[in-house]
Amino acid sequence: MDFNVKRLAADAGTLFSRAVQFTEEKFGQAEKTELDAHLENLLSKAECTKHWTEKILKQSEVLLQPNPNVRIEEFLYEKLDKKAPTRLNNHELLGHAMIDSGNEFGPGTAYGNALVTCGETEKQIGGAEREFIQNSAINFLTPFRNFLEGDFKTILKERKLLQNKRLDLDAAKTRLKKAKMADARAVPFNSTPPPGDVGYVANFSFMVTFLHVKWQKMWVEEVTQAEQDLKMTQSEFDRQAEITRLLLEGIGSTHAHHLRCLNDFVEAQMTYYAQCYQYMVDLQKQLGNFPSAFTSNNNQTTASSGASVSVPILPLSAPPSSTKNASSGFTELQNFSGSRKARVLYDYDAAGSNELSLLADEVIMVSSVPGMDSDWLMGERGIQKGKVPITYLELLN
Repeated sequence: MDFNVKRLAADAGTLFSRAVQFTEEKFGQAEKTELDAHLENLLSKAECTKHWTEKILKQSEVLLQPNPNVRIEEFLYEKLDKKAPTRLNNHELLGHAMIDSGNEFGPGTAYGNALVTCGETEKQIGGAEREFIQNSAINFLTPFRNFLEGDFKTILKERKLLQNKRLDLDAAKTRLKKAKMADARAVPFNSTPPPGDVGYVANFSFMVTFLHVKWQKMWVEEVTQAEQDLKMTQSEFDRQAEITRLLLEGIGSTHAHHLRCLNDFVEAQMTYYAQCYQYMVDLQKQLGNFPSAFTSNNNQTTASSGASVSVPILPLSAPPSSTKNASSGFTELQNFSGSRKARVLYDYDAAGSNELSLLADEVIMVSSVPGMDSDWLMGERGIQKGKVPITYLELLN
């Protein structure tokens, strides 16, 4: 290995000079070159961008993966450049549990069939969530992480180099100032020799003159060298300031890129929530075809915390002929125009403004509307009008 002692000594001297300059600046004993206002604003903008990018990235990771242990595991796999094992998410685990329990109870039963149906929907939601997380990681998290680990680290490196060049510049200014002050104090020595031998007097005068000339020459050379060092450090500082400024001005394009990534993230969220909503709407329609699935084991109404939900009690002992007649009556009503009276079997709370709330044992008028879902009829109670589910009704002759 080529060990350059002179280069090592020069580098050590530069580091020492910077340390002295930095210390004197902290104690107010040396002047400090201030950066221009535009560069300071760019540095402040870069720091602000870095701070909020880190915060958004962290909270987004928490949103997409709430489990901190899993996040740490994924981080370790990423650092080791290995693929993390595929695991089921919470929706998929719930879906498998529902399907297994439904098969255990019997898919031919209303409850077992409903469990299997709900389980399949939960698996669909889990798949949509997995796709949403994957798209968000690629289109949103990765660009933010690349900025912090790539572009901003380059900015930090160049900013640190600019700080060193500024210290070198201020140290050169200090040396030049001290050299000029020492040169100004280089006044002629007192050349009057003491009384004595003539030869001694001559030798003394020559020695004093010689030292005086050497002193003046030394400080002239020191001032010249200090001026040259100042010009060189000023040029290096200006060049490094321009490089840093160009990098910092790229923060604007970084914001534009992050804006596009944010739009992709919002679009992925919108798609995910729309899929989940559609899955649940379809599930609700499927469950509406199994009214016995709403029957409680104790034939009692249940209530949730905050809002009561009426659980309909189906007439389990109703003869099959009556159910068949009621079904044929609904089919006849849907095929022909007109309205008929119907008795409400159990309470129903309207889920929207286009639906009609029902009370058990009340009698309302129902009619079919072209284009309406086959599981619904249009109900009327006085001036009130809205959709009602046919599973909650019994047609009257």
